[in-house]
Amino acid sequence: MSGATSEEEPWPVRTVARKIAEWVDRLGAVWVEGQLAQVNARTGTAFLTLRDPAADVSLQLTAPSSLVRDAGAAVTEGSRVIVHGRPSFYLGRGTLSLRVDRIRAVGLGELLARIERLRRLLAAEGLFDPALKRRPPLLPHTIGLVTGRDSAAEHDVVRNATARWPAVRFRIENVAVQGGLAVEQVVGALRALDRDPHVEVIVLARGGGSVEDLLPFSDETLCRAVAACRTPVVSAIGHEPDSPLVDHVADVRCSTPTEAGRSLVPDLAEETDRIAGLRGRARRALRGWVDREQHRLDDLRRRPVLADPLRTVTFREGELADTRAAARRAVLRRLDRSSSELEHLTARLSALGPAATLARGYAIVQLPGTDGEVPALLRSVADAPAGTALRIRVADGAVAATVTAAPPPAGATGGAHGTDDSDGTDDTEEKAR
Repeated sequence: MSGATSEEEPWPVRTVARKIAEWVDRLGAVWVEGQLAQVNARTGTAFLTLRDPAADVSLQLTAPSSLVRDAGAAVTEGSRVIVHGRPSFYLGRGTLSLRVDRIRAVGLGELLARIERLRRLLAAEGLFDPALKRRPPLLPHTIGLVTGRDSAAEHDVVRNATARWPAVRFRIENVAVQGGLAVEQVVGALRALDRDPHVEVIVLARGGGSVEDLLPFSDETLCRAVAACRTPVVSAIGHEPDSPLVDHVADVRCSTPTEAGRSLVPDLAEETDRIAGLRGRARRALRGWVDREQHRLDDLRRRPVLADPLRTVTFREGELADTRAAARRAVLRRLDRSSSELEHLTARLSALGPAATLARGYAIVQLPGTDGEVPALLRSVADAPAGTALRIRVADGAVAATVTAAPPPAGATGGAHGTDDSDGTDDTEEKAR
């Protein structure tokens, strides 16, 4: 086609439009599945908008109004449908549409089967892993709320959270919570709140509804957007039996918006009572500790060493004085004993010594010694021949004597050796005297 035109010979608009229409007509009939975002059947021809629930892509449909009326409730905004038609290019406006000749709603069983397949896929990718769940802060700075405009879910969350903590702050994003625009608007609100540094937790809240009404919250695009959020996300969709896939991806799942409002912030009255209880416990614990330490201090003060510090010194001083006195007595006794022993030894020595013998009238006869030698004792008469000089020691001194006659032989008697006196004293001894 481009080869048949040039800058000098361009085609008119009608020719291009006609050739596009001819090419589109050759495409043939197709089956298409999607979600109805808009239905207008007021004239003989119905105009519908079919939207891809997983992407921001839509397609215009045209169908006889009778076909739409015969389908009844199956063809309403937000319904999942399957249509059969042929692509058509309208020359007048240059628009592409799908001329529909058959239309039917997707059955509940098919929807649930598709949701189950998506559930297994997301679970296999780890989006449901409990280890990835994050705990919301105890008292968030600002709560982001994604919900329908002026909805009961919004009132439940705000009213219950404010009742528990009056100072709580919200940033509310009102979006469509069902229909063809729900996924796109909810994902946009999530991303806007996730970028806000003051928002510390995001709540997705919607009231109860049918499976078809809750389909946007089982959409793959929304589930992946929730998993990608850096801010903890709380899911509060429907009622207790409802369990869209976003419940499994979110960090916290609440069965109802009311429960979400109660779990977002602590209860002021409960926290006040808890603080009062903790203060009381701390006060009692501190008082008990002070009492124990006071008793311990009193016990230490009552100890003798602290009650009378000089008592030990005085006691030890008395012990020292007693010890010194005992030592003095022991020394005196020992001196007395030694003195007595010395006296006895002196008396025995005096009694046994030569001086005492001399005092009784005896004498000690000594032979003269040479220079420097001690005189020897005369022990035998044979050692004192005549003319021997003798030294006779008596009690009060010593006298010199000379032997005038030789002593008689041993065993001889008679006058040659002197006569016996009445006291039996030898003549020689007498002469010496």
